[in-house]
Amino acid sequence: MPYSPFRKFSVEQWGDLADNASAPLSERELKELRGINERASITEVENVYLPLSRLLSFYVSSVQALNNQTSNFLKDNTPKVPFIIGVAGSVAIGKSTSSRILQTLLARWPGHPRIDLINTDGFLLPTAELEKRNIMHRKGFPESYNRRALLAFLSDIKSGRRNVEAPVYSHLRYDIVPGKYNTVDQPDVLIVEGLNVLQASATASEPGVFVSDFFDFSIYVDAEEDVIKQWYVSRFLTFRDSVFKQENAYFKHFADLSEEQAIATASEIWDTINLVNLRENIHPTRQRADLILHKNADHAIDGVQLRKL
Repeated sequence: MPYSPFRKFSVEQWGDLADNASAPLSERELKELRGINERASITEVENVYLPLSRLLSFYVSSVQALNNQTSNFLKDNTPKVPFIIGVAGSVAIGKSTSSRILQTLLARWPGHPRIDLINTDGFLLPTAELEKRNIMHRKGFPESYNRRALLAFLSDIKSGRRNVEAPVYSHLRYDIVPGKYNTVDQPDVLIVEGLNVLQASATASEPGVFVSDFFDFSIYVDAEEDVIKQWYVSRFLTFRDSVFKQENAYFKHFADLSEEQAIATASEIWDTINLVNLRENIHPTRQRADLILHKNADHAIDGVQLRKL
């Protein structure tokens, strides 16, 4: 495809770009970074994430140098502005694992040791507000987020402000944790991970500032719909036997489902909510990413696409 906006690489081709570097991760470290039912291996880290972190390191260094040169040109002392990476993709596709691996690897390249990671789940509207608006069934859709707060947060980060707070979300409670925040204090790099972070607007006709306007680089984690559904159902079964059994779990009523009932319940949730969100809001933003990581049915990355500059 000579006229595609992307360069396409097999994992082997992409892995060659690591320039013979070895992944500075142990198996123990990687185990702590993996999400539920994730299978990222040291080999995948070396062949996919290490070259990606090397490329991103070049991007960060270039932007930092440009910022310094611009500051010198303007003869001012503009505060350091973090390099922001957006990571998008479906529920259950492994965005968090990819983000954590990149965070760890980027921190080990010279010149930008402070890497923060924020999940946009913290900017979901509280459960009480979603119920008030009668959109609990639309949780994760664009309208379920406090978009104004998220944009204000990113604007403060890009303005060089110190100690910017992001709300904390509890997957156990399935809600925002009142009074609890993560503080972002002028990191070298901030990774922002979420379902709809590459969306150009909350509605098709809405103009204005978008979350993706604040990104210096963006990544979309991709897989086929039927494959993601299998991962979602598998994760639901894992939660049924673990998280859902906790006394204060929001989905405690699912803990006693039989396996057949759990599979049917998870499938219905996927088909009526998550698949709709994927098709309507998430997947259409895929082509807006700077880089696409495609996964096969084994959860392994089998292809990389990099947007041409």
